Amino acid sequence: MGVAWTVTVFAETLPNAEKAITAALDEVSRIENVLSDYQPTSELCQLSASAPTPFPKQVSPDLWEVLIQAVAWRDRSKGAFDPTVGVFTDLWRNARQTRHMPSVKQLAAAQNASGPETFRLEDAQKVSLLKPDMRLDLGGIGMGFAIDRALKIVQENDISVAMVDASGDIGVIGRPPDSDGWRIEIDALGRKTEKKKCEGLHPFVITLEDASVTTSGDAFQAIEIEGIRYSHIVDPRTGLGVVGSTGVTVIAPDATTADALATTLSVLGPQAGYEFVEQAADCSARFVWYEAGEIRVRTSSQWNSQTSYSSQSKIKTGRE
Repeated sequence: MGVAWTVTVFAETLPNAEKAITAALDEVSRIENVLSDYQPTSELCQLSASAPTPFPKQVSPDLWEVLIQAVAWRDRSKGAFDPTVGVFTDLWRNARQTRHMPSVKQLAAAQNASGPETFRLEDAQKVSLLKPDMRLDLGGIGMGFAIDRALKIVQENDISVAMVDASGDIGVIGRPPDSDGWRIEIDALGRKTEKKKCEGLHPFVITLEDASVTTSGDAFQAIEIEGIRYSHIVDPRTGLGVVGSTGVTVIAPDATTADALATTLSVLGPQAGYEFVEQAADCSARFVWYEAGEIRVRTSSQWNSQTSYSSQSKIKTGRE
């Protein structure tokens, strides 16, 4: 998954803590070997390499579970989230390296190799890949799934207070001693060092207990081509990187939901995204974006009322 992972636990003894942390990180490595779209040997990459499959292929329980959830998000978002976006992801990775737009021909070919008609979940935990050159990409949900599995592992090791941080995707259980919860600092646009007196750019602190938070946007992996800023997050409906400087922070009951929802909202944008998150039970979001040279901020109706703006350094997030 290509990011740094940190597991923090509160335990009665140091050996218990070390055992739980080691087990959680081992679980992350195991999940990465299933879901990574970078490692050629991962189950996901090997599945994509087999396209088109001559017959339905059996997949592991973990991959099956994530694919089911990814398809549900695709249907719910009307294509703003799509696990078949991998061919576009590859094009835009190359664009960031070469600083050249994918060609019209490349985008058209990728469009033909993506979408609901290229991929089907079958019975008995089997998958059919229906088009040549198609490629699955679970980067918009896989990190959250790995966090949830790591938290499950620490709980199985008799830990009830823990945090798993994957470079900004964060899941927590319980609350640290003598506290209201885990205090996490958010820097949605990665602009903390900018000397602008603008509330939208200020880091802010949220307090979490038995919940997850993800910040998604273009802060660190965008590319500017011919004066247009493209995010590394691809809109599956167009094949283009999301345009404009945006950041969205999502709080959800679990990390899988937070990850997938943040990706979806980044694609939908502040207006359609706001309407979408208002229909998501037990989830909230804060959008930050540039418009006409100014910073705009909008929060959903369920946004955590305990958030506060702060310059104090706590646990920091703000990846992508």
